[in-house]
Amino acid sequence: MRPEDAPWTIHCDGSAVPNPGRMGLGAVLTAPDGRRHSLSTQAEGRGCNNEAELRALMAALQEARRRGATELVVHCDNSVVVEQLSGTALEPFLRLVPLFDEVRAELRSFASARLVWIPRHRNREADTLARAAVGLLPKKQATPARRRR
Repeated sequence: MRPEDAPWTIHCDGSAVPNPGRMGLGAVLTAPDGRRHSLSTQAEGRGCNNEAELRALMAALQEARRRGATELVVHCDNSVVVEQLSGTALEPFLRLVPLFDEVRAELRSFASARLVWIPRHRNREADTLARAAVGLLPKKQATPARRRR
């Protein structure tokens, strides 16, 4: 595979403050050549954390397209979003069905797009960008417990 044919990597996250409330969108896009592009913006209106996650994903997909990406691997720490978009969720979020449909259509418009759930601690940079968009500081990292002797 030629380097320019390799997929772009996206890490995206959304924050709602309070939940529901103002929505911050964050994403880190990494091109096949290693160049990184950050996205940190406040969404219009108010919404819940799942809506913020979807809007962050949509913004990241649109930015990837604008930068010429055709193949993607998208990392998201919201299991609800990943399950809904992959069709494994048991019940749809009725209020968000139109937004889920928009995101699905955008994902299908790429030659290849794979959505992967990752644990929250592996998505810190996108989380920091989403929080910054609504004026919040990064979350403090948990410190490992010390062993007693």
